[in-house]
Amino acid sequence: MIMPRGQPLLLPVRPTFITLSLLAALLLDMLPLGRVAWTPDWLMLLLVFWSMHQPQRVGMGVAFVMGLAVDVQQAALLGQHALVYAALVFAAQAVARRVLWFGSLSQALQLAPLFFAAHGLELALRLVGGGLFPGFELAIAPALEALLWPLASWLLLAPQRRAPDQDDKRPL
Repeated sequence: MIMPRGQPLLLPVRPTFITLSLLAALLLDMLPLGRVAWTPDWLMLLLVFWSMHQPQRVGMGVAFVMGLAVDVQQAALLGQHALVYAALVFAAQAVARRVLWFGSLSQALQLAPLFFAAHGLELALRLVGGGLFPGFELAIAPALEALLWPLASWLLLAPQRRAPDQDDKRPL
């Protein structure tokens, strides 16, 4: 892929870093904080990030398996989060080539509708399964996820950034 002007070359990402970051997000989602409707879904945020930046390593299969783990942990309708995560990763990979050309703030604005749609699909599946409506504060979670996108992008790309090279004779 041709890199946008001014964007530095990144080192290859290590698969263990991807795995550890996804497991950390899964553990953050599993914390017993009295899950309120407006807390951001950390796993959703990281699945979108890695599916856009590393689509060959994190795809719909990984999203589906992680969603099943969340369903089991939250005692939700089995497949609810799995379907939402897989659909979100599909949509994120569909727009990734366009979105990655922009800065992280513009990316957050373009990904906000995806986060809102994912939470809307999750709510619809919960209501069809006989759940209760959690309230309109549910709309805060996708907004927080979009606001957290630049921070997540900066943190997750930090290990891949090259150190400033002092050798002036190297072309890269």
